[in-house]
Amino acid sequence: MDALKLAKIIGKAASDKKAQRVLIQDLGQRSDICQFQVICSGTNDSQTQAICNNIEQLVLEKVRRKPLAIEGKQTGHWILIDYGSVIVHVFMDSIRDYYALENLWPDAPTINPDA
Repeated sequence: MDALKLAKIIGKAASDKKAQRVLIQDLGQRSDICQFQVICSGTNDSQTQAICNNIEQLVLEKVRRKPLAIEGKQTGHWILIDYGSVIVHVFMDSIRDYYALENLWPDAPTINPDA
């Protein structure tokens, strides 16, 4: 499966649960860890957990793929979902602003998740 297509499916799944500030960054030429990272946020731990659950469900339905690992789902403050070529960060708003992961690669191209 194409990593960009997977990233867009993840972005849509996050948006379906009203995730805020959904961002897809192309890290293909900048990182050895993944090709794309998807960053989004929610207002509370219940919403971030619902976003995570919807991402898992939609990716499984559309591409029959389970994440390699999920961290932080129990607390919901910062959930990391690893799909190999795509890494997903689901933050509570205040924690996202504190870590500002999107600023680690400020020159990385961003992709519109709705395109």
